[in-house]
Amino acid sequence: MNYAPADLNPHKDLPEGFFDFLLPLHKKFTPWQQKLAAKRADVLKRSHEGHPPDYLPSSDATTSDWRIDLPDWCADQRNQMTGPADDADLTVKLLNSGSPGVMLDMEDSTANTWEHIMLAVKNVVAAYKYELSYEDKKRGKTVTLQRSKTATWVRPRGLHISQGGVIKNEIVSASLFDMALIWYQIDPTKLPHNFSIYIPKSESAEEALWWRDLFRTLAQQKGLPANYIKCMALVESHPLAYQMEEFLFNLREHCLGLNLGRWDYMASLIDFMSEDPDWILPDRNTIPHDVPFFQNFRTLMPEICHKHGALAIGGMTALYPSRSDAELNERALKALKQDKKNEADCLMDGAWTGHPDQNEIAVSQFPYPNQISKRPKLPNSHPNLRPAPKGVGEITLAGTRSAVRTVIRYRNGVLNGKGAILLDGYMEDLATDRIYRLMIAQRVRHKIKVADHDTAVEHTSQLVTRIFDEELANIQRNPPAEIDSKAAETLPEARRIAEEMIVQGQHSPN
Repeated sequence: MNYAPADLNPHKDLPEGFFDFLLPLHKKFTPWQQKLAAKRADVLKRSHEGHPPDYLPSSDATTSDWRIDLPDWCADQRNQMTGPADDADLTVKLLNSGSPGVMLDMEDSTANTWEHIMLAVKNVVAAYKYELSYEDKKRGKTVTLQRSKTATWVRPRGLHISQGGVIKNEIVSASLFDMALIWYQIDPTKLPHNFSIYIPKSESAEEALWWRDLFRTLAQQKGLPANYIKCMALVESHPLAYQMEEFLFNLREHCLGLNLGRWDYMASLIDFMSEDPDWILPDRNTIPHDVPFFQNFRTLMPEICHKHGALAIGGMTALYPSRSDAELNERALKALKQDKKNEADCLMDGAWTGHPDQNEIAVSQFPYPNQISKRPKLPNSHPNLRPAPKGVGEITLAGTRSAVRTVIRYRNGVLNGKGAILLDGYMEDLATDRIYRLMIAQRVRHKIKVADHDTAVEHTSQLVTRIFDEELANIQRNPPAEIDSKAAETLPEARRIAEEMIVQGQHSPN
């Protein structure tokens, strides 16, 4: 949750008339959102008690013949570029990149503070009006947003997040607040295509009904057809992987595709399996791109989507290209090509990237605008979505140390207003932070032993504290490129918060 400033006057400090627009929506949708969030906790508790998520019984969603009407404007989404919406420069660069799709992100890559969420909303609204620009100091010119065929999506905050300080003594669903504030300020008749969003962090097919009803209500308020608002949805949680078809069915008048949110999905998988001693995640960067727990999921998604005429979009490649480091650039683009080729071979219709230099390579790995006409040959319509990662990658003390170093640096970035940070060649956001926090907690929970020179070292809370102390000292002694003198001041607080979140078991998408 974040809070608006204590002196906020919503009648004066927000767009005129918006508060009266929001209030009836809040009364209808926030209590519902709170109930859905509470149900998530019950599902997680059951998993920890030995009853992990599973497929639902057969229903109309899985047995009847229904199709999604895919409009021409989004038939080609071979690459969807994403970036934090609070960064105006990057937003313009992405939208001018020529990428088939762009997602303006208000969630994982934007710091969840009032200041940054308001800036993100401002940029999104300006982008929809083609009024966004930035000053290119190197070239000495103003770069403006160009009209193009790029499909534009916006990702609001998820149903697990609440917004405080807008309505006195009450909290508001952050998803509702973000959607309503943008919708209130735009004229749909002037958009190049339907207003479209990316739904994040869903955990059940039931939650699709919340979004469906919100879409219908907002459309009705502007005299538009009930199915006007379109969306794609990220599958980032382990429970939703078992309910993809039902989720798509519930949103079939709006949802044009599903996206495999691989890094948050990995974090969710660790979270739901954290009590299972046989499900220990190896060091993240030693996990191959075709590891079975991803590959089974990655193959099932196109089957479900293509069965019903929807797009299946792959995940983000974290290794970032560099225009100043030729070796890193070559390695990053090689990894990108291999990763996207694998997703195309799994019959995905596109994938995510975060840098304009990745667009051409990403698009070229997908042979057609989409592959909806193709269906993978699955040996089992209900594949195992959580095969234990035994014999995959490595579990090392160096991996734990790297995780500690990353969560300190990431949390320090958040304290300085950055939701996404380039760390050692990898573009990291909240998903990375969650993976590493969970990975460390899991190793302590099961007292995992690793080799340290000629001895075996057991993961304990004391060991983790010592590593946090040592890595903080290392960072302070040799500050990485992203840490300037101002950011250096917050490192001790970042270190404290990062370890505290692990010790207290704060593993949800915070």
